[in-house]
Amino acid sequence: MGRSERHISDDTVLVVGLGLFGTATAHALHDMDVPFIAVTDDHLQATRHADEFAHVIEMDPSDREALEQIGIEQIRKAVVALSKVELSIMTVLALSELGVQEIWARAATREHGAILERIGAHHVVYSEASTGKRVAHAVSGYMIDYFEFEDGFAMARTKAPRMIWDKTLREALVRTQNKVTVVGAKRPGQDFIYAVPEMVIEAGDVLIVSGRVEHVDAFCRLR
Repeated sequence: MGRSERHISDDTVLVVGLGLFGTATAHALHDMDVPFIAVTDDHLQATRHADEFAHVIEMDPSDREALEQIGIEQIRKAVVALSKVELSIMTVLALSELGVQEIWARAATREHGAILERIGAHHVVYSEASTGKRVAHAVSGYMIDYFEFEDGFAMARTKAPRMIWDKTLREALVRTQNKVTVVGAKRPGQDFIYAVPEMVIEAGDVLIVSGRVEHVDAFCRLR
């Protein structure tokens, strides 16, 4: 597929590797309508997911020239989900040197993770499918952190949307209108505070919210 047909934007996420972790991340991004390009050096992975995801490219992800050809200069965020330690290190190094602003990388061991951090990874994660989903929500830009439980319940850390600034929680009617519960808030330079109806939400506040997955996701998309 030609580069012009991929319509790369600032929101496009590069997912490198389509094993368990990478596939879980790609599925979650797809479900949230976040644009992404999947890259893998594994022919079987590329073939298996070619019809499942819109943009799957088989290539060496550590090859700087190949990365430039897919438009890496336009991509700000990447998830490196490779199981091969050496390839993951070389890929993170290449992405860092090519100016990718936010790199999430899967590590097999703490030692591997330490190396990834030293060469440019901004976030290092160690588990598989559940973490892949968590990373996808965070890298989407809608929330800062995310936890999903087996019964469809989720908690997220997100910036307070403009629509509830300078209102108390009672006035904002978040639980009634958005079907989520504000558990607490963190104000820049201050300690975490638990939510009470009289708490006033200010610009710059980071909220901890909980509720059904779909309701948490919708609330975190508000701006």
